[in-house]
Amino acid sequence: MVALAATLAITATALGGCVTVSAPDKPIVINLNINIKQEVVYRLDGKAKAVIDENAEIF
Repeated sequence: MVALAATLAITATALGGCVTVSAPDKPIVINLNINIKQEVVYRLDGKAKAVIDENAEIF
């Protein structure tokens, strides 16, 4: 009985597949085509613009 169990265990191990992992021949290339566009729109109140123009040295 023990011999049969051992034989079955060895057979199951022998028939279980092998997994091999190997590095690819060529390097992995990732192309990232990213287009970033930023647009800033600002408007100043007439009084705020006048204050900035009068105190240009602080900006």
